[in-house]
Amino acid sequence: MKYIISHDIGTSSDKAVLVDFDGNIVTTVAEPYPTYYPAPAHVEQDPNDYWKAVCVTSKAVVAKAGIKPEDVKGIVFSTQAQGVIPVDEKGNNLMNNITWVDGRAEEQAQKIMNRLGGTKVFTMIVGTPIMGKDCVAKMAWVKEKRPEIYAKTKYFLDVNGWLKFKCTGEMYAELSGASSYGLDLKKKSWMAAFPLIGVDMKRLPPLCKSTDKIGKGLTAKAAEETGLPVGTPVFGGCDDVQSAVVGSGMCGEGEVHIYLGTSAWVAFPSKTASKFMHGAAAIQSADPDMNLIAGITEAAGSNIQWICDQFFKHEKAELGDGIYEYMDNVIHNVPAGSDHLICTPWMLGERCPVSSTTTRATLFNINPTHTREHLMRAVYEGIAYNLRWILDNYRKDYGIEGNNFRIIGGGALDKGWMQIIADVTGCTFSVVKNPRNAGALGSAIIALIGLGELKSFSAAKNFVQIEATYKPDKANKAIYDKLFSDYKTLYAALKKPYIKANSRRFEGMEK
Repeated sequence: MKYIISHDIGTSSDKAVLVDFDGNIVTTVAEPYPTYYPAPAHVEQDPNDYWKAVCVTSKAVVAKAGIKPEDVKGIVFSTQAQGVIPVDEKGNNLMNNITWVDGRAEEQAQKIMNRLGGTKVFTMIVGTPIMGKDCVAKMAWVKEKRPEIYAKTKYFLDVNGWLKFKCTGEMYAELSGASSYGLDLKKKSWMAAFPLIGVDMKRLPPLCKSTDKIGKGLTAKAAEETGLPVGTPVFGGCDDVQSAVVGSGMCGEGEVHIYLGTSAWVAFPSKTASKFMHGAAAIQSADPDMNLIAGITEAAGSNIQWICDQFFKHEKAELGDGIYEYMDNVIHNVPAGSDHLICTPWMLGERCPVSSTTTRATLFNINPTHTREHLMRAVYEGIAYNLRWILDNYRKDYGIEGNNFRIIGGGALDKGWMQIIADVTGCTFSVVKNPRNAGALGSAIIALIGLGELKSFSAAKNFVQIEATYKPDKANKAIYDKLFSDYKTLYAALKKPYIKANSRRFEGMEK
């Protein structure tokens, strides 16, 4: 048999997934790495930890499957997006990765937009306003706050680019990852506006496609460290959002899928849609011929983990992995709407359906009859309200129905949560088989296209199976319509108070 090792480089770990040429997931191995919070709104990771994890998991997944290293015919990465890693001429990282949830560069974002006449004019030129979490603002932050690092920077690489370099010695930005920085979707080149906003285009690496073979494959050093043969092909790969599209099978025009993991997103491919609307970004799909409209909500499963860790410690210690089944059962004992308790999920600020670095989670309308179980259900429901808001915006902004979609990611295994999402959105949707590994399967399919084993991205549908379907309970429609309206009102009412509370603190001016 022949295999692809697909590395899913997430927020907390690398998961190596061994996929055979028939699209079957053979086995997986995960290796965690830490996250650092050196200052308010700063969220960093050491790029070397990513590579260490890739080396560990590459060896382990081959050993676990009992195959020969030479049976691996390709390596591909599906990575967290919007990382900013300055590297020198030799590829040494000059500082930690400024991760996608890091919001340190709000001041630089405002300066960039003011340089071009303010938010409105900037939006007309670029297509969307920027915020402190955007890559261009983070590069400006490095230039302004760490000039000694900026001076030594050969290229700014994202996580995928860094790992491709570690494998091959070649520095590239893949198109989908580049679109998080600023890609001309029509020309498939870096946006010409970079010099206008103070970014030296010489510090942006050359571009490649997701299906491209990079260099001559694994170098001798990388082969030794990963336990794989020299020259094993390494592919362009893509960001996690784009690989999930392929792994969901929803690769056609207007086909909606939702990913539920530590974060969440709602996305659909399109050949023509190219506008940024209500926090949703128009980016490059893994398929070079398609754009992707993606609305990312910063905190989804991480909120579920938080409620588990902070309020159900004893049950978690007793039940172990069974804690989530226990939480599912608890949800059923709380009425829909959690007796009018609303929890907004904006633990890390938000991108979509609203864009804010200062907003944070809120518990609204609590009274003495509410219990920790009410709080738990309210957290599940709050994320569902956010997803509904994004879907509603897609219908208005892009004409997408979104009434029948697919859900992937680890959250899709939570049956109680799935029913809440169906009830809150009023939609019927399907969950794919093995939803945790949909992104890794998607990037493996990309590698198979690169090898010529598959003809096109449309072939992804042949690899995707449906495991479950959920339909909304009409009895819960009225309460969720009411609370969804209240949920949106909450954001409008609290936007300014959160700016007052957090803007100076998150800029590092207050501790």
